[in-house]
Amino acid sequence: MNLPNKITLTRIVLAFVFMLFLFSRCLFGKVMALGIFVIAAFTDYLDGFIAKKYSMISDFGKIMDPVADKVLTLAAFLAFVEMKLVPAWMVVIIIMRELVVTSIRIMALRYNEVLPAGWGGKHKTVSQMLSIFVILIFIVVKETGVRTFEFWNPSFEYWYRQLIFILMLVTVALTVISGVSYLAGNKKYLFNGKGT
Repeated sequence: MNLPNKITLTRIVLAFVFMLFLFSRCLFGKVMALGIFVIAAFTDYLDGFIAKKYSMISDFGKIMDPVADKVLTLAAFLAFVEMKLVPAWMVVIIIMRELVVTSIRIMALRYNEVLPAGWGGKHKTVSQMLSIFVILIFIVVKETGVRTFEFWNPSFEYWYRQLIFILMLVTVALTVISGVSYLAGNKKYLFNGKGT
């Protein structure tokens, strides 16, 4: 297994470590979750950069890189649902999009074709990771305001939740658009069951 693929698999491991810290009950844990997420998100850039620069692109990497992205982002979104920060219906839409895209990739594999993530998918991933990053910043600020400096109040809470909701609306919209685009470009695998 080459270095980019090892970095990709590391992102999956970091997703579980990230959740462990996110659900901790102290400010330090929330800050650690933010830091771990930033590192995990950076590996998404790093594995691709190394693979292209040193001609280490592989079919395994084409398949596992988007899978690792999905594990990381869905872990965060599901955690936010559990924390009652994000409506469940939004995450259901995101999961449905990923299931459709994954189904297309599986169908393509039957014909020995490996479909990499398209540009729409890459933009979707960036938007999701950016949203998660901002929400994590909000979480850290709230924890600081509640536990350390005691400046948090109902007004802050209201705008905190409104901003998260608006951010997620944009993220879900971009996710749906990228999914529809990917489906339109590769529907032959899903509906015809063949790559011709």
